[in-house]
Amino acid sequence: MKLDPMRVGLLGIGTVGGGTYNVLTRNAEEITRRAGRPIEITVVADKDVARAKELTGGKAKVTDDAFAVVADPNVDIVIELIGGYGVAKELVLKAIENGKHVITANKALLAVHGTEIFAKAQEKGVMVAFEAAVAGGIPIIKAVREGLSANRIQWVAGIINGTTNFILSEMRDKGLAFADVLKEAQRLGYAEADPTFDVEGVDAAHKITLLSSLAFGIPVQFDKAHIEGISKLDAVDIKYAEQLGYRIKLLGITRRRDNGIELRVHPTLVPAKRLIANVEGAMNAVLVQADAVGSTLYYGKGAGAEPTASAVIADVVDVTRLSTADPENRVPHLAFQPDALANLPILPIGEIECGNYLRLQVADQPGVLAEITRILADRNISIDALLQREPEEGEEQTDLIILTHVCREQDVLNAMDVIGKLPVVKGAVTRLRLENLQ
Repeated sequence: MKLDPMRVGLLGIGTVGGGTYNVLTRNAEEITRRAGRPIEITVVADKDVARAKELTGGKAKVTDDAFAVVADPNVDIVIELIGGYGVAKELVLKAIENGKHVITANKALLAVHGTEIFAKAQEKGVMVAFEAAVAGGIPIIKAVREGLSANRIQWVAGIINGTTNFILSEMRDKGLAFADVLKEAQRLGYAEADPTFDVEGVDAAHKITLLSSLAFGIPVQFDKAHIEGISKLDAVDIKYAEQLGYRIKLLGITRRRDNGIELRVHPTLVPAKRLIANVEGAMNAVLVQADAVGSTLYYGKGAGAEPTASAVIADVVDVTRLSTADPENRVPHLAFQPDALANLPILPIGEIECGNYLRLQVADQPGVLAEITRILADRNISIDALLQREPEEGEEQTDLIILTHVCREQDVLNAMDVIGKLPVVKGAVTRLRLENLQ
C-alpha cells in the first residue's frame, strides 16, 4: 500500500535549513525506503523569501510568515531551525498546540525551556525530536536514549563545541595566545563575529544539560550548570600540561554521584593517551561510561550544513516511522518515562570532585615546596606530580606546577586562598581541573 507523503514545514533555510533541503531532495529515494513513505518539504518560512525561492527552485511554497506554517493544516512535521529562545519558543509551542510533531536543532531553547516543551508535547501526544541539538551529525542523543538503555550511566564527558576545540588545537600547535587564534577562527568562519556563547562555554553547557537529562533521567536544569570558558586560558598552561602528558580541552561533564549530579563545563586537563584528548580542530567527541558496556566514544563533525542536516533528517525519518504509533509506546523525550524522572539535585561546584592543575610563581628559595605541600596535606589534598621550571640566570622566582589527585573542589579553593597569601608566592594561583576519564 502506497502511503501519502509526510508533509514538512521548514522554519529557516539558512546554513542548516539549506543543508536539510538539499540532503532530503538528493537522497529522497533512499530516505523513502527507510521511512516507509515519501517525505516532502512542502512549505518554507524565511525572512529572505527571494533566497528561499532560489534554494527550493519553486518546488515548495515559500512565505515570510513562520506562524502561518505552524498553523497550516497541511503540515504534519515542523522543523525549527531559527534558533534562540524568543520567537522559536512561541513557534514550537504553537506547532505542538496544533498537533504537529516538532524537530529542532535548538539546544539553547531545549536546555532552558525543555521541561515545559516536553510536557506540552506529552499532553498533545506529539513528538519533539532534537538529535541535531547536540554534536551536529553524531547520533549521540539516540545512542544515550536508546542504544544504552540497558545501562546505568555513570558519567558523560564531551568535546561538544567545535569553535573552542579548534582554538585550543591551534593554541597548542602554534603556541599562540587565545586572542590571536580567535581572530584566525573568525576569519576562517569557525567562530562567530560575537563568539561569547562558544568561547565562554554557554553553547557546550546547553548541550551537556540535555545529555545529563538523557543519561540520568532528570529534568533539564541549565540554570544549575557551572560554566567556565577558555577566554582566560594562558598558552603557558597548555605548554606545561603537554610536558606533563596532558592536553587541555573544553569539556562538558556530567557525573552521577551518591548525593546528586555534577553538571559542569570548563577547560580540563585530559591524559594525552586518551582518544578524546586527540580530537583536534573543529571535530566533536562524546565519551560515555556505563556499567554494562564500559566506555563508548562517539566522534564526528559537530557542525556544518550537511552533518547537522543528517541528524535533522534522521529525526524526520524516526517521527515518520512512529507517527502512527500509540503515543504511550514511543521512545520518551528524555529516555525515561515522564512520570519516572528523578528529582536528583545538581551539585554546587564546591561539592564536585576531580584532580587539579595548580601553577604558582614562587620565590626560588629553600622550604617553599615544603610549606605549600603542608597546606595541601592539611586539607586532604595529595600530590600526584610536580614540575618546577629551572629559573633563568638572575631570576628570583620560578613557575611551580602541581597536579593533585582527586579531591573536593572546596578544599582546593580553600588551599589556594591560603597559598596565595604566602609571601613566597607572587600573584594569583592558576588552577585548572583535571579528569583522567577512566
